[in-house]
Amino acid sequence: MKLKISPLVACLIGLLPAFAAADTVFVSNEKSNTISVLDSQTMQQTAEFNVGNRPRGITISPDGTRLYVCASDDDTVRVFDTSSYKLLYSLPSGPDPELAKLHPSGNPLYVSNEDDNLVTVVDVKLRRIIAEIPVGVEPEGMGVSPDGRYIVNTSETTNMAHFINTESYEIEHNVLVDQRPRYAHFTSDGEKLYVSSEIGGTVSVIDPNAKDGPVIMKKISFAVPGIVPEALQPVGVISTSDGRYVFVALGPSNRIAVIDAKSDKAIDYLLVGQRVWQLALNSAETLLVSTNGNSNDVSFIDIRTLKVLKSSQVGRQPWGVAIKAD
Repeated sequence: MKLKISPLVACLIGLLPAFAAADTVFVSNEKSNTISVLDSQTMQQTAEFNVGNRPRGITISPDGTRLYVCASDDDTVRVFDTSSYKLLYSLPSGPDPELAKLHPSGNPLYVSNEDDNLVTVVDVKLRRIIAEIPVGVEPEGMGVSPDGRYIVNTSETTNMAHFINTESYEIEHNVLVDQRPRYAHFTSDGEKLYVSSEIGGTVSVIDPNAKDGPVIMKKISFAVPGIVPEALQPVGVISTSDGRYVFVALGPSNRIAVIDAKSDKAIDYLLVGQRVWQLALNSAETLLVSTNGNSNDVSFIDIRTLKVLKSSQVGRQPWGVAIKAD
């Protein structure tokens, strides 16, 4: 007897591998000097390896083979194989590398140097510095436009987002935002740039393509019952590529704000671990992962239900997070 399967069931069966596939989550532990490796399906740590002193910003090459780690107190960027976790080589980075982002092509790497008020541009193939760009005081946040035309650096003390041309390495525009900007994030279509201001308590929504230069269209503020306003400190920001949600880590409030991307208004707040720092999405954009610095764990959130599924212990003071599609 031949078993007949309806088209709907066949379709669902065909989708099963996509749901079952597990991505690899990498988390930098600032005080342990390690990277924790977690399985996105089991939401458990599977490995931990040493990377140098005070690892913070981490990013993965477009082909998924390289993990770039800002070893802040070693003044270098260390590069690891994402499968074997072996150190491949180190890159010059300038002093105190905080955050780093790759050009969409995978080269070069743009690094913020907080101590020297510079953005350092590193050719990852030649393994040498090709430019140093003076910016404002205490640069940290780094964003790269999807078309690779601009890098955006945020300077915490100058309170600006600096738009830097990736060909000339010149600052073309400066946008004044609220106090202590920590992160810059472009939407996947390049139509919006979100800049979080930790002390100002806002996220500036910037039109990067305005005729006369980038302009702030709106500022998002936050309010959580029972939480004092000064604890609502926006840091990490990420958005879904379908244009539905923007997520904002709110620091010591232990909350992640859920923003409706069309209205740019907060519609929910998710309780996670203590001192939530940075955020990453899995390849299917069904799972959001947050690093919670003071509770030494990461939280996994189901994007479809906006529910926290689980928190898993990692090293001491987790800071950065990046996810490799497997």
